[in-house]
Amino acid sequence: MANITKRVLKSGEVRYLFRVSLGYDESGKQIVKSTYYSPQAKTKAKIEKEVNRAAILFEEQAKRDYEEQQRIKEEQRLNGITSKKFRDVADEYLSVSENTGDWKISTAIRVKSCRERVYAALGDMNVDEITYRTIQHFVIELSKDGVNQKTGKGLAKKTQKHYISFISCVMRYAITCGIIKSNPCAEVKPTKGVEKEKDIYSLEEFQALLSALETKAPTEYLLAFMFMAFLGMRRGEVMGLEYKDFNFDNQTVTISRTSNYRNKETGIYTSTPKTKTSCRTLSVPPDILQLVKRLRAEQIEQMFKCGDNWHDTDRLFITWCGEPMHPNTPYTWLERFCHTNDLPFKGLHSFRHFFATLAITSGTDYKTVSTLLGHSQTSTTLNIYAHSVNAVNTQAIESISDTIRGKRKTKKTA
Repeated sequence: MANITKRVLKSGEVRYLFRVSLGYDESGKQIVKSTYYSPQAKTKAKIEKEVNRAAILFEEQAKRDYEEQQRIKEEQRLNGITSKKFRDVADEYLSVSENTGDWKISTAIRVKSCRERVYAALGDMNVDEITYRTIQHFVIELSKDGVNQKTGKGLAKKTQKHYISFISCVMRYAITCGIIKSNPCAEVKPTKGVEKEKDIYSLEEFQALLSALETKAPTEYLLAFMFMAFLGMRRGEVMGLEYKDFNFDNQTVTISRTSNYRNKETGIYTSTPKTKTSCRTLSVPPDILQLVKRLRAEQIEQMFKCGDNWHDTDRLFITWCGEPMHPNTPYTWLERFCHTNDLPFKGLHSFRHFFATLAITSGTDYKTVSTLLGHSQTSTTLNIYAHSVNAVNTQAIESISDTIRGKRKTKKTA
């Protein structure tokens, strides 16, 4: 039976460590599989019974997984296929992806940030030894308190998905190379967690904020926030706008690039929008176009003052000498502005959520909202704004119900 060790965490939570020996590898190193288990029972007798049963199940599963791994290794040996460590396959995959230009800069940075934890857990394992259970256990560990060094909590569901995606990409590459036949990530899922509720400006809050911005904010900040709230643009899309993107005759703007910042190493860099459908053309209200013209006039005046120090980038949002503005600058500016003027501050992405929510509750069809936001699928819009969709559906059902009741009442009266 599996070896069972009781562990008491600092939080007071009791866990049991299961360790199963599966023999020795070719180098004489003992093969051990382990996992932590948290019992749900309350009494001492029931806990002991539950833990022993869980240990037996874990041992049986570990042995089945090991036997399957050995079968695959033997099959590969007979077919002349040599297995590789996950770390080696991952490094090869990363090198190929970078050299073929398959990734955007943001994707490359995110993938590389996953390596440390993934390599620590899976790096020294042969790719063909990694099972669904192995990966799912790793993901569960990511969700536990203490993993996120900033918050002291587990990693968010979205971050867990990044890790699963990285491992899955490596496994797909291993399939292409003929090292394995199937992807063990296929059924792996992030742990269930409480989704952070989106903090969205109410109509009254936004109107108060807009009124303050129109009277007190510099043109560039007022314009940036209006692009987000009136057109639903992402921050990176706004910061990447250039004057040549505007068609003043047709009153449109074309979104084709983003301006981003990840860390000091990469600095400010230009990339493409999030998805192919994020490259889109939007109608622009006349008053916003007038602000664009006003901003351009102010910047031309500043250009003459700077002289040879001026950098002509054609960007709307720039520093005093024409260089692209840091993408985080509007956020910090708005945070100070709201604090000074006793207004609620809900971040920049809340403007995009405000736009989408208002569009949906005003009766705009979901496909149109999805197109305006640049989502690749309508289902993405429905999932993100499920609360607004449900509210609209409830209103529609109540309206239909009232209409039917009205007809029944009319018929009865007649």
